[in-house]
Amino acid sequence: MSERYILAYFKSPEEAEGVARKLRALRAIEVSIDRFSRYGGTSFSSGVNPVTGNVARMDSMTAEHAHIGILAAADTSSSGMSHGGNGGPTGRDILLTVIVHTDSYDQALRLIEEAGGMV
Repeated sequence: MSERYILAYFKSPEEAEGVARKLRALRAIEVSIDRFSRYGGTSFSSGVNPVTGNVARMDSMTAEHAHIGILAAADTSSSGMSHGGNGGPTGRDILLTVIVHTDSYDQALRLIEEAGGMV
């Protein structure tokens, strides 16, 4: 039996989780939910001012994933001389990845779109 793949974007993890339960009931082969961010990883968030998005302190360069701190430090908004207008992903930053059997593909797409997902 052949497989089809779907990448769908949601505004909240709860939206994606609701659809994921329905897709599992539809016997999806694989369902994955991930959040993506401007620099990747999650440990960097402690080094960023949540209001402005600017780097709050340089010790963030020693984050669990060093490349995240390097990327953030190189960003124009980290200097304090920028208006900070280069915001990261907003809106649909939740990625639902689904693998379904070909005969379930259309139904899976309908479920995702009805739940507010963007394919």
